Amino acid sequence: MLNVQWLWTSRSVPARLARFALLPPTILLRAGTALRTQAYRMRLLPRSNPSIPVIAVGNLTVGGSGKTPMTAWIAQHYAELGLQPGIVLRGYGGDEGAVHRRLVEDAIVIENADRARGIEAAAEAGADVAVLDDAFQRLDVARDLNVVLVSAESTRAVRWTLPAGPWREGWKALRRADFIVITRKRADAAAARTVADRVGRVAPKVQIAIANLGVTRFRGLLGGGEVASRDLAGKRVIAAAGVADPKSFAAQCRQFGADVRLWQLRDHHPFTAEDVHDMLQVSRRVDYVVITEKDAVKLEKLWPETAPEPLVASLDVSWDSGRADFVAALDAAAGQLDDLLLA
Repeated sequence: MLNVQWLWTSRSVPARLARFALLPPTILLRAGTALRTQAYRMRLLPRSNPSIPVIAVGNLTVGGSGKTPMTAWIAQHYAELGLQPGIVLRGYGGDEGAVHRRLVEDAIVIENADRARGIEAAAEAGADVAVLDDAFQRLDVARDLNVVLVSAESTRAVRWTLPAGPWREGWKALRRADFIVITRKRADAAAARTVADRVGRVAPKVQIAIANLGVTRFRGLLGGGEVASRDLAGKRVIAAAGVADPKSFAAQCRQFGADVRLWQLRDHHPFTAEDVHDMLQVSRRVDYVVITEKDAVKLEKLWPETAPEPLVASLDVSWDSGRADFVAALDAAAGQLDDLLLA
């Protein structure tokens, strides 16, 4: 199978030739996306109008920008205001819904490929506001705030759209957003500001914030006991990751001074008993095996209670800039709920 990371990031001659070979389907897909967007803009295609406020969170690339932690952060913000948040997602792979239920205990989580029906199901269950995970391209649903994430790490990839590159749409689509959040995992603050400047030139009328998605703490998979990040210093660690950007996960674990080797799995990897056996064998040769929240919700059902447990890395959102403006935009999007907030 073609290595897409090599295809999308390498500047070598073979990679360039492979991208050129994919030019015809790339042009067709981009033209189809543009026609679809224009059809919605001209109201030639129907768009549902949900009964509760909707905040859409999405991106321009295939995975890795931090949609899940940002969606959870927004939902938690509304919960702290006293609102009942609903999180609506397609539910691909069966892991993200479980992650949201763990991250935001008060949220109503609905998994439905039909986002309009998912929103109404959340409303019927008592949600006051719906947060859509991965919905920037879902133009069939009206939204009160359109948030798009741009990963600072994604600039390493070529600027080609699918399938020759990782971009779902060109950068001009950013002008469709109400708010742009530059996310960074292994990129430093200066690199994120450079990306923000580039994005600002493309979409000068859209507000921009910069968020750091950082690993800050660890817990046992089954027991839930906390392990301080400083305890990883000097330790041999296997970072096992079935996510879209596993290299960033490994880099986040290295920041604590650990000797980290990456065990890279495909995104949404369906773990099996054989995988658990392999992880147990590997764990005997290192101090820690560290996994992501997304993988934890699948592994905890398979992990033997008597075996040494891996550590689950918790990803937290902190803000380099623009937090106040972003919160103000979130609050304004739910402005029709003022009576509820004052009750």
